[in-house]
Amino acid sequence: MAATTSTASSNILTTKKNLSSLSVTSTNKLPTFSPLYSSSRRQRFIVLSASLNSKPTVLVAEKLGEAGINLLKDFANVDCSYNLSPDELCTKISLCDALIVRSGTKVSREVFESSGGRLKVVGRAGVGIDNVDLAAATEHGCLVVNAPTANTIAAAEHGIALLAAMARNVAQADASLKAGKWQRNKYVGVSLVGKTLAVMGFGKVGSEVARRAKGLGMHVIAHDPYAPADRARAVGVELVSFDEAIATADFISLHMPLTPATAKILNDETFAKMKKGVRIVNVARGGVIDEDALVRALDAGIVAQAALDVFTVEPPPQDSKLVQHERVTVTPHLGASTIEAQEGVAIEIAEAVVGALKGELASTAVNAPMVPAEVLTELKPYVVLAEKLGRLAVQLVSGGSGVKDVKVTYASSRAPDDLDTRVLRAMITKGLIEPISSVFVNLVNADFSAKQRGLRLSEERIHLDGSPESPLDSIQVQIANVESKFASAISETGEIKVEGRVKDGIPHLTKVGSFEVDVSLEGSIILCRQVDQPGMIGRVGSVLGEQNVNVSFMSVGRIAPRKQAVMAIGVDEQPSKETLKMIGDIPAIEEFVFLKL
Repeated sequence: MAATTSTASSNILTTKKNLSSLSVTSTNKLPTFSPLYSSSRRQRFIVLSASLNSKPTVLVAEKLGEAGINLLKDFANVDCSYNLSPDELCTKISLCDALIVRSGTKVSREVFESSGGRLKVVGRAGVGIDNVDLAAATEHGCLVVNAPTANTIAAAEHGIALLAAMARNVAQADASLKAGKWQRNKYVGVSLVGKTLAVMGFGKVGSEVARRAKGLGMHVIAHDPYAPADRARAVGVELVSFDEAIATADFISLHMPLTPATAKILNDETFAKMKKGVRIVNVARGGVIDEDALVRALDAGIVAQAALDVFTVEPPPQDSKLVQHERVTVTPHLGASTIEAQEGVAIEIAEAVVGALKGELASTAVNAPMVPAEVLTELKPYVVLAEKLGRLAVQLVSGGSGVKDVKVTYASSRAPDDLDTRVLRAMITKGLIEPISSVFVNLVNADFSAKQRGLRLSEERIHLDGSPESPLDSIQVQIANVESKFASAISETGEIKVEGRVKDGIPHLTKVGSFEVDVSLEGSIILCRQVDQPGMIGRVGSVLGEQNVNVSFMSVGRIAPRKQAVMAIGVDEQPSKETLKMIGDIPAIEEFVFLKL
């Protein structure tokens, strides 16, 4: 991350001694679409694009509800191409900014590599993301979002439907009667009331199943190492260990994700620990059950019945012993298949994908720190401030030592555990890296990108007295062990230092080195160090006005009257080389720098 080879060097205009080499042509390599914030004036969030008229392209690889498709079409070019082979997907993906899949499409490392860095977001229309290579997505800076809420009720209802149908042999009795038989004695069922149901995985779906099972008069226990005990108690459910759950349950309902830890978690060993005659429902993921072991448990009478909506391989083989087993009720992955859920999932995932392409932080991101939506909303202006301070600081760097040690200081009246700085740290990293490299940085890959470049970023918090209504009072970024192209940016302790705060929702630069300033970070900035004397503001302002460069803010910070001062000027347009030379020719100006935001 050597600053001397920076692509941003042509954006940094330094002391008047070097005016002959000045250039204002931007060579920053900006991504086409950023899944994090890019700010325009008045805190609107925009998409960075190759041209003003370009639209992102979204590839929908599996059937999505019409409402979701329409929402996507309002914002993007939509390519609905279903049943793509892996090779076809890899071929198409280099032309796409977003990909939406359900559970049937494998989004492998090859897909991310084939995208050539263009793919910015993968949307999984549903909850499970085991068909997406999250590690590869993170390494390639691709956000992965899902739709975790829209199909919750549908999946829970299907779980209860299978539970009741299995207990009363509904599917088997239906098939028998349609075959011309009347077998009332063969299909005597069992009652649900008073029975113990073990809910394995007490997340959104599992907790909804528990609520409904309680309404049926069942005693419900649950196992989930991450579930809060108070949430379980609120539903009237007791959290127990895995072994206790499977040993005491009359019915077991699976609602866990498929991970290395849960793969084939129900196997010969665990079936042997169960109560004889247990009944199992699975509307989660087929891979959590060893299907061959389940057939053996059914044949041995350990498991009396099973009701399955999901399978290890979908669709399962036609000659599957499990599917054909007389005491197994099966459905073809219908957990989310209600009209309401399909439309809800389509809208939820379309909104998440569009939001990500617009630069909004997604609360449903699964390969980024899970930051609650209300926290993201509160931090929005500080996120913009954090990125811009990083961009300002790195553009001030000169010399061949490169940026290695960065310290970020947050001043806040809030308690340390009431201030989540992960998003802010990621955005400062984005601001530090992107102006001097071709790498695209976002919340997903910020830490990974920093580590790759040897960038060490430490954080410090200063607790202030006062009301904690605002999450932050200020953010300060310091870069140590570097030289600066603007000497006045060096603090008393020898680091490049910039500081800012949010005022009325707008990020402001409030300190450069040891100089107090106050300039809105809504465009780009010219910093000038000058002899403090009357008329300087007017002279610089006149030059910019004559050259049709609009000034948005201007602020002067000084050591003492008639001594040195730093003028910070916010400009809406990028000044020409000639305009900047005219500013540098003003006798009292000792150095200046143009910083492009």
